[in-house]
Amino acid sequence: MRATTWTQVAQCIVILLAYLTPVTILSFRSTGVPLPQIMYGEALQNIEQLETAQGIANAYITPFNDWTLWNFGALMLCLMFGTAGMPHILVRFYTVPSVAAARHSVSWALFFICLLYFTAPAYAAFSRWEVLQNVVDQPMTEVPEWAVNWSETGLLTMEDINGDGILSFNELDIYPDLVVLATPEIAGLPHMVGALVAAGGLAAALSTADGLLMVIASALSHDIYTRVLNPRTSAHRRLLLGRAMVLIAAVAVAITAIGRLGIIVQLVAWAFSIAAATLFPVLVLGIFWKRGNGAGAIAGMLAGLVVTLTYMLINLRNPAFNVLGITDVAAGIFGLPVNVLVMMVVSKLTPPPSAATQALVDSLRQP
Repeated sequence: MRATTWTQVAQCIVILLAYLTPVTILSFRSTGVPLPQIMYGEALQNIEQLETAQGIANAYITPFNDWTLWNFGALMLCLMFGTAGMPHILVRFYTVPSVAAARHSVSWALFFICLLYFTAPAYAAFSRWEVLQNVVDQPMTEVPEWAVNWSETGLLTMEDINGDGILSFNELDIYPDLVVLATPEIAGLPHMVGALVAAGGLAAALSTADGLLMVIASALSHDIYTRVLNPRTSAHRRLLLGRAMVLIAAVAVAITAIGRLGIIVQLVAWAFSIAAATLFPVLVLGIFWKRGNGAGAIAGMLAGLVVTLTYMLINLRNPAFNVLGITDVAAGIFGLPVNVLVMMVVSKLTPPPSAATQALVDSLRQP
């Protein structure tokens, strides 16, 4: 657990450097200010001017979906509540010595996460600015070398459809996954920066994967096998089983990833919705409501899961069915209140937790 945590710390540093370095250089070179998070607006203004001059119909600042305000708000809440309930994030607190240390670590983690997430859209905007300014409306014979190189991978295509010898915007197709990797080369930055970005992408994948694999392995080997199926198993056997579960889970995920599913973003949103509707309410009530008990927690989680999955399945089969325009990706917003209600009712109808458990809850509130 500690090794995984320190590995993720190192990977976080790599991710931050990989994202911040190229876009900071771009921001300084294009605006004179090395703060892309602040100069993001100027980048959008220049993009809008270039799009108007080049006759691009679909403006960059146009929303990419027709979601209702309710759907957007519900998804935002599911993402926040789901994050607070994600098992691979919660287990990080096993490696801190106290409640105070946990709170300090969360504060720093949120700061670095905000820095990364505020940088990501700026990264995309400055990349688009570079493409519109230096690639679009240029003669096909003068297309930058990076575009020619990436076109050989199949992730970028250029075709002079109208035969005028000029590369217009609709004749250039860049695969979305290429944007992060190609931006350093698009901007003419040193190859070392491009390698750093590639390492950052790999670090992002690994930092998430190792935490999830740890949770999957511990859940199967410790929570299910040891706690339920065979409580008398030895520590050595638990360790071997945990390692086997890590390997099996890693192979299963790799096979799934090879398929390059087109609904990966949707799958992630479902995971956050399910976490928000099952784990988050139980965690909050478990800490701040001493009357909550195990029976109530199990009943609440099951109820939240059933409601969330039911809404997801119905909306997927019939998109016309929705409440206030809320789609399947934010279905957890309905399971969450049901979870809270069911847990409170069942906890009240069953015996209260022991005095020792209630004392433990009290201690959690004291830093």
